[in-house]
Amino acid sequence: MKFVISAAVVFNAFAMLLPSVSAAPLELEHLESRDLPTPVSVATAKTYLAALTVRAEANADTYDRDLFPHWITISGACNTRETVLKRDGTNVVTSSSCAATSGSWYSQYDGKTWTSASDIQIDHLIPLSEAWKSGASAWTTSKRQSFANDLTRPQLIAVTGSVNQAKGDKDPAEWMPPRAAYYCTYIRAWIQVKYYWALSVDQAEYNALYKYLYAC
Repeated sequence: MKFVISAAVVFNAFAMLLPSVSAAPLELEHLESRDLPTPVSVATAKTYLAALTVRAEANADTYDRDLFPHWITISGACNTRETVLKRDGTNVVTSSSCAATSGSWYSQYDGKTWTSASDIQIDHLIPLSEAWKSGASAWTTSKRQSFANDLTRPQLIAVTGSVNQAKGDKDPAEWMPPRAAYYCTYIRAWIQVKYYWALSVDQAEYNALYKYLYAC
């Protein structure tokens, strides 16, 4: 008598001999970058710069930081600040409320590394006051909220707190990161964000952007 054993039976029998293995979950932190979104290329930045409207700043006396609601909830218990801290840090551990309890952060602005989130601030690359004076004063509060929490463009970055304080609301004609190696990235990011959000530049700002960009 002949017995015919199907491939399916052989496979199932063999599978029973193997240890049970479950698929390992993907860890989101391993998929995240360690810096702000990569700015556009130098060539694209030059095109964007040429398209920016040059005009004097306005409405400085009516600026109020509260007109740009932040930080907002991004996912679960994590708000925008906490999301950037996780994105820009290394081996970041968070509490149940998403507060960073440990990790390390390299500040691109000054080249320093910190191991306490309290030493880090999240910089709005285009300062909120700068945006207000460049056209955001005419926006709805909803649009200003989107701008202040923009994780898609290179607008938010974790940096040394004291350096962020020194920057304040200055544009590249008045302030640049202490670390010169970051100039090209900073300028390309500045131009990209201004272009995307259709914000104007004043003449001194334009001149500085042009100088740094064409030196890249």
